[in-house]
Amino acid sequence: MLPEIFIGSDHRGFELKNQLVAYLSGAAEDSDESYSVSDLGPFKLDPADDYNDAAILVAQAVKEHAGSFGILICGSAHGIAIQANRFPGIRAIAAYTPELAKIGREHNDANILCLSADFIQDFDTIKQIAKDFLTTQFSGEERHIRRNRRLDTLLSPNQESQA
Repeated sequence: MLPEIFIGSDHRGFELKNQLVAYLSGAAEDSDESYSVSDLGPFKLDPADDYNDAAILVAQAVKEHAGSFGILICGSAHGIAIQANRFPGIRAIAAYTPELAKIGREHNDANILCLSADFIQDFDTIKQIAKDFLTTQFSGEERHIRRNRRLDTLLSPNQESQA
């Protein structure tokens, strides 16, 4: 079963978001998969919007729907990743290559992919990054589980063993 995907952007990622929604939902001619995609906006171009709003909506949706993924798009991918990572249990990564997307899933069990509309110009690359993110499984290795568990805490290794 394919995971549910929640997607959002700011104004700089608006056009790319619309392209990616069409591709991932199977509406685009070159789509090879058909995911359940929930477009959380924006639904019209607003040059004054903030990436924070999209990141909050997508992070909340991913937290509420176990096993789902999020995709966020802004100019650099940095702001939306920082905002989304404010939520415990959210592991948002900025991936500029398919390899980074795979590592983010394999090692960090990332559940939100953040894309740059300004620095990744080729839509075929965007599609491959998204596909690799959505199809790569978490490794489940103990060291990754331990490290990921610590992402939601501020404990040092010594404090964690005493807790």
